[in-house]
Amino acid sequence: MTTVSVVRVYIKEGDKRGGHNLMEEIFRMLHDQYKVRGVTAFRGIAGFGSKGQVHADDILRLNVHLPLVLEFFDEPETVDAVMPHLRELVPPGHILRWEADCSCE
Repeated sequence: MTTVSVVRVYIKEGDKRGGHNLMEEIFRMLHDQYKVRGVTAFRGIAGFGSKGQVHADDILRLNVHLPLVLEFFDEPETVDAVMPHLRELVPPGHILRWEADCSCE
Protein backbone atom coordinates (compact mmCIF):
# COMPACT_ATOMS: atom_id res chain seq x y z
CA MET A 1 0.00 0.00 0.00
CA THR A 2 1.06 3.52 -0.79
CA THR A 3 -0.21 6.61 1.02
CA VAL A 4 -1.55 9.31 -1.28
CA SER A 5 -3.15 12.69 -0.73
CA VAL A 6 -6.68 13.13 -2.06
CA VAL A 7 -8.04 16.62 -2.74
CA ARG A 8 -11.63 17.63 -3.42
CA VAL A 9 -12.40 21.10 -4.81
CA TYR A 10 -15.92 22.56 -4.72
CA ILE A 11 -16.77 25.19 -7.34
CA LYS A 12 -19.77 26.09 -9.52
CA GLU A 13 -20.32 25.15 -13.15
CA GLY A 14 -20.07 28.72 -14.43
CA ASP A 15 -17.16 29.94 -12.27
CA LYS A 16 -14.66 32.01 -14.24
CA ARG A 17 -11.21 33.36 -13.53
CA GLY A 18 -9.75 35.96 -15.83
CA GLY A 19 -12.47 35.20 -18.38
CA HIS A 20 -11.58 31.49 -18.47
CA ASN A 21 -13.61 28.53 -17.22
CA LEU A 22 -12.24 27.76 -13.75
CA MET A 23 -12.81 24.00 -13.98
CA GLU A 24 -10.88 23.81 -17.26
CA GLU A 25 -8.07 25.98 -15.86
CA ILE A 26 -7.66 23.76 -12.78
CA PHE A 27 -7.93 20.60 -14.87
CA ARG A 28 -5.21 21.80 -17.28
CA MET A 29 -2.96 22.86 -14.41
CA LEU A 30 -3.26 19.45 -12.73
CA HIS A 31 -2.73 17.57 -16.01
CA ASP A 32 -0.14 19.68 -17.82
CA GLN A 33 1.88 21.33 -15.06
CA TYR A 34 1.75 18.84 -12.18
CA LYS A 35 0.88 15.62 -14.03
CA VAL A 36 -1.11 14.27 -11.08
CA ARG A 37 -2.07 10.59 -11.13
CA GLY A 38 -5.78 11.10 -11.61
CA VAL A 39 -8.47 13.79 -11.80
CA THR A 40 -12.24 13.37 -11.93
CA ALA A 41 -14.87 16.08 -12.42
CA PHE A 42 -18.31 15.43 -10.93
CA ARG A 43 -21.22 17.57 -12.10
CA GLY A 44 -23.98 17.94 -9.55
CA ILE A 45 -27.69 18.04 -10.23
CA ALA A 46 -28.48 20.02 -7.11
CA GLY A 47 -26.70 21.72 -4.26
CA PHE A 48 -26.43 24.72 -1.98
CA GLY A 49 -23.55 26.65 -0.50
CA SER A 50 -22.87 28.79 2.54
CA LYS A 51 -25.67 31.24 1.62
CA GLY A 52 -28.22 28.40 1.64
CA GLN A 53 -29.58 29.16 -1.83
CA VAL A 54 -30.56 25.89 -3.55
CA HIS A 55 -29.54 25.42 -7.18
CA ALA A 56 -31.05 22.51 -9.09
CA ASP A 57 -30.97 21.16 -12.62
CA ASP A 58 -33.85 22.17 -14.85
CA ILE A 59 -34.56 20.41 -18.15
CA LEU A 60 -35.71 23.66 -19.76
CA ARG A 61 -32.54 25.63 -19.04
CA LEU A 62 -28.90 25.14 -18.22
CA ASN A 63 -28.13 26.36 -14.72
CA VAL A 64 -24.54 27.62 -14.51
CA HIS A 65 -24.72 27.64 -10.71
CA LEU A 66 -24.82 23.85 -10.33
CA PRO A 67 -22.15 22.33 -8.10
CA LEU A 68 -18.98 21.01 -9.68
CA VAL A 69 -16.51 18.85 -7.75
CA LEU A 70 -12.97 18.19 -8.92
CA GLU A 71 -11.17 15.37 -7.15
CA PHE A 72 -7.55 14.37 -7.64
CA PHE A 73 -4.84 12.34 -5.95
CA ASP A 74 -1.08 11.91 -5.99
CA GLU A 75 1.96 11.60 -3.76
CA PRO A 76 1.75 13.99 -0.78
CA GLU A 77 4.80 15.90 -2.07
CA THR A 78 3.12 16.58 -5.42
CA VAL A 79 -0.09 17.70 -3.73
CA ASP A 80 1.97 19.97 -1.43
CA ALA A 81 3.32 21.67 -4.57
CA VAL A 82 -0.17 22.02 -6.11
CA MET A 83 -1.94 23.46 -3.05
CA PRO A 84 -0.56 27.05 -3.11
CA HIS A 85 -1.57 27.46 -6.77
CA LEU A 86 -4.96 25.90 -6.14
CA ARG A 87 -5.61 28.24 -3.19
CA GLU A 88 -4.96 31.21 -5.51
CA LEU A 89 -7.76 30.01 -7.83
CA VAL A 90 -10.42 28.76 -5.40
CA PRO A 91 -12.19 30.67 -2.60
CA PRO A 92 -11.30 29.76 1.01
CA GLY A 93 -13.26 26.85 2.45
CA HIS A 94 -13.77 25.12 -0.91
CA ILE A 95 -10.85 22.68 -0.76
CA LEU A 96 -10.69 19.46 1.28
CA ARG A 97 -7.60 17.26 1.61
CA TRP A 98 -7.03 13.91 3.28
CA GLU A 99 -4.63 10.99 3.18
CA ALA A 100 -5.70 7.60 1.81
CA ASP A 101 -4.21 4.15 1.22
CA CYS A 102 -3.81 3.29 -2.45
CA SER A 103 -2.92 0.02 -4.13
CA CYS A 104 -1.44 2.17 -6.91
CA GLU A 105 1.30 -0.11 -8.11
